[in-house]
Amino acid sequence: MNIQNSQIPLPDVEWGMAEFETRALRTLLGCYPTGVAIVATRTADGRNVGLTINSFASLSLEPPLILWSLVNHSPNLSVFRNCGYFTISILGCDHQELALRFANPRVENKFQGIPVQETPEGMPSIDGAIATLVCANHQQTHLGDHLLMIGQIKRIASIEGKPLVFHAGMFTALHDIREI
Repeated sequence: MNIQNSQIPLPDVEWGMAEFETRALRTLLGCYPTGVAIVATRTADGRNVGLTINSFASLSLEPPLILWSLVNHSPNLSVFRNCGYFTISILGCDHQELALRFANPRVENKFQGIPVQETPEGMPSIDGAIATLVCANHQQTHLGDHLLMIGQIKRIASIEGKPLVFHAGMFTALHDIREI
């Protein structure tokens, strides 16, 4: 089916909604599915720090840059702002519990009992992630209520697997679509 040439009528949309609650915007943005990843770094005293993100995106291929963001009130803000490197471990569809663990601020040592691989740069990465990027902390800027982190990719690794996906406030997975 060629979507471009289809004659599906689109519903009328009211474009006058210029004022909205933050919750309404969050719900609307939840219509866009995202991958789920764990960003991690190591402090100067050797402590691993990590958290679940879905704000990860590709920025540039030349040079190889990615971006992600961290809310300004995060207790980990200074750790990531001041790190030299960080890893992005893209989670597979069987990593939902891991994503929840790293998203929970009440879990003190998120890495306890978790299989971790150390990168040559000395950064922790999640063992079994379907893709891992090692990034130099390239540039940062505060925008709105977040710190936007730009990383320059220095090293990559991947294994076979389907990604964990976050959509409409829930975890899900990709399903193959067969052309009709």
